[in-house]
Amino acid sequence: MMFEDQIVRNKRLTFLIIFLFSLFIVGLGFVFGYALWGSLEVGLVAVAIAFVLSIVMSLGTYYGGKKIVLAASRAKKVDHRYNKQLYNVLEEMSIASGLPMPELYVIEDSAPNAFATGRNPQQAAVAVTTGLLDKLNRDELTGVIAHEMSHIKNFDIRYMMLMGVLVGLVALLSDFALHSLFYRGHGRRSRNGGSGAWPLLILALALAILAPVISKIIQLAVSRKREYLADASATQFTRYPEGLASALLKISGDQEVLEVANRATQHLYIVNPIKSFEKRAKTLFSTHPPIAERVRRLRTM
Repeated sequence: MMFEDQIVRNKRLTFLIIFLFSLFIVGLGFVFGYALWGSLEVGLVAVAIAFVLSIVMSLGTYYGGKKIVLAASRAKKVDHRYNKQLYNVLEEMSIASGLPMPELYVIEDSAPNAFATGRNPQQAAVAVTTGLLDKLNRDELTGVIAHEMSHIKNFDIRYMMLMGVLVGLVALLSDFALHSLFYRGHGRRSRNGGSGAWPLLILALALAILAPVISKIIQLAVSRKREYLADASATQFTRYPEGLASALLKISGDQEVLEVANRATQHLYIVNPIKSFEKRAKTLFSTHPPIAERVRRLRTM
């Protein structure tokens, strides 16, 4: 029941994300259209444009999100000739999970890590770094691949892919809106004193600032729960929790920096790729549960 419940939940959340994202874009379009141009007609036109934009973005993310994520991670597609052990492990975990073989990608980076992405098990991909292949033994590698196959089986990959790309888009749109608000709003105030524009300008400013923060909080809240479930599911495939536990300790303890990782994709990886000592890690939120707690849970199984 664990897989079935999670699959149903993730499918529902996928449509909820697309709906809320579309609603946000439409609302943002109206507020900014009306606030910056002071016309209800312009605001309604902005709503129509924003609605079309949200549909295009949502469909583009749903069908092209995998390519976006893999391209952003500089992952290259490989086959069994690249690394026979890796391919054999992936094949074994595919059989154990009852899933079709996902596409295999490699990231040329010495930092050990891995992630899975795609919109469904038939269109899934697993990406690993060269550092993971160099630094983990076979049992540990099996645990990592089993973890990623769990994300695929649970349809976590679709939800997490949408969250990653759409959260990034929300941040970009909010940043664009802030710049537009500053320049256009400044011009309007210069011409008419901005007497009637202040309430909507303040609302627009609040939306532009809070939107990426709120979307990020939602992203992080669901990511943590999914990691615990994927860890537990992985042990059903391998029957050896210590392999994954040891892999988590090695990956988290490695000091190499994964350069291609960013805040939009960090939640995809098995271990947060952004190290605490990096400048880009200066944030109040963490995308993953504590490694010590994940290892403790694995070792009690």
